[in-house]
Order: sequence, then structure tokens, then C-alpha cells
Amino acid sequence: MYADNFKLDDYCHRIRFSGELKPDFATVKALMQQHLRTIPFENLNVLAGKAISLKPEDIVDKLIHQRRGGYCYEMNGLFALALTALGLEYQWVAARPLFYPVRRPRTHAALIVELEGVEWLLDLGFGSYGIREPMRLDLLNQPVKQGYDQFILSQEADGDLAVQALVDGVWIKQYGFNRNPVEWVDFAPANWMNSTHPEAIFTQKNVIVLFTATGRKLLFGQLFKEYKAGQVSQITVQAEQIGPVLEQEFNLIKPMHV
Repeated sequence: MYADNFKLDDYCHRIRFSGELKPDFATVKALMQQHLRTIPFENLNVLAGKAISLKPEDIVDKLIHQRRGGYCYEMNGLFALALTALGLEYQWVAARPLFYPVRRPRTHAALIVELEGVEWLLDLGFGSYGIREPMRLDLLNQPVKQGYDQFILSQEADGDLAVQALVDGVWIKQYGFNRNPVEWVDFAPANWMNSTHPEAIFTQKNVIVLFTATGRKLLFGQLFKEYKAGQVSQITVQAEQIGPVLEQEFNLIKPMHV
């Protein structure tokens, strides 16, 4: 994946990363963590009725130059550009969300990259219970602690690998994926569905997430939650308070008509 307007220095400035840049695990992990803590997962353009572009240059302009966030295609798309700039190859995977009561199509985009002889799952765009750092693909059924969160990778009956998160003491399946080849263009139908279908969660309410060093902040509809060191607090945000909350907690400016 390539964009004419992507510069690694601009990306590092956007995510406030000042470390050494190498095509290794330590760099990729650090970039992923900084990205999650500075660029929010958000669906404000969807709620405003604006098309979500998958053109790489548009993603760069929105997330870096406009200092906005995005959802999975935009968040992982931008990270894919950073991987390319580092000289790293990656594979796209199309994942099926598993927490819905009915079977859903493979609408989620994530990445796999090989670093120092090990394959890792990279995902910066799943929202509240998304992984916080690269996750090994060769460790099945072994809980992995990432900060104050825990995840596990399991094998499904259909052959997929499933990412599970420990939520309130219960393992909840988040999504499943396989190694079937996927190209960037293959996400166009899923992007259209997620941004226009009336039953898609992103067309119904705010879904804003920003990771922190000890947890994450989440605005879901009018419910604001903050997870901090394993503890959670929540408040209901009135409609007139949405704008200030977006700006103060997520460093976002609310678009018109949202």
C-alpha cells in the first residue's frame, strides 16, 4: 500500500513518536501503541453522512493532516502505509465479528506481519476490546496480558483463528479470521456496508475510542466510559455536551450535522 502524500516523519509527528525507526518488532510495537493513544477510533463522518474513502491519500489527509481518526480500514490502512515505509511486508486479513447474536460477514480489516521469524496480528481498528499491541499467531489457547487487558487466540471449528478478550471475567469472542488472500480493494463492499447500512452500528450512534497508557476512553452513543488500571467509571453525556467531550477527551472537533 502506497500514498503519494505519506511521509513517515509526518506520521511519527502525528502520533508523537520520537524513537528510532527500524523494521523490527520493538519499533512496530511502539508505533502501534503510540498510534492507539493519539489517533482515535471514530465514526463521526459516517454519522454526518459523509463517504468514507479508502483511497490511501485521503486516509493520510484525514488522519494526519486534518488530525482526525477513523475506523478499521482507515486506522489499519494508515498503519499499513507506515509498515511499507519501514520496508516491511504484510498481509491483509478479512475478519468476521463474532460478538453479534447472528452470523455476520467478514467486514473487519486487520494485518499480519512477520517480524524476526514470528508472525504477528496487528489491529489498530477494532475499538473498545481491540488488542493493544502485536499478538503472536503461534500461541494458541494461551492468555496474553497486554497492559490491564487479556486476550487469547483460539482455533474455531471452521478453521478460523478467533481473538477473544477477557471482559468482566468472561472470555468473549471478538472476531475470527483465516489466511485466505485478501487485497485492499476487497474491503470496498464492507466499507460501504459499515458506513451506509441502517443496521450497522456505525450509522446509529457515536463509537469513539482512544487508548491510554492504563486503559481506554470510550464514547458509545451518549455513554462515556473510562477504563483506568482495571477500573471503570461511566457517565451519561447530554447531547449538548457531546462536542466538548469529543474535544477534551478525544482531541476531536465534532463535524457539522452530527
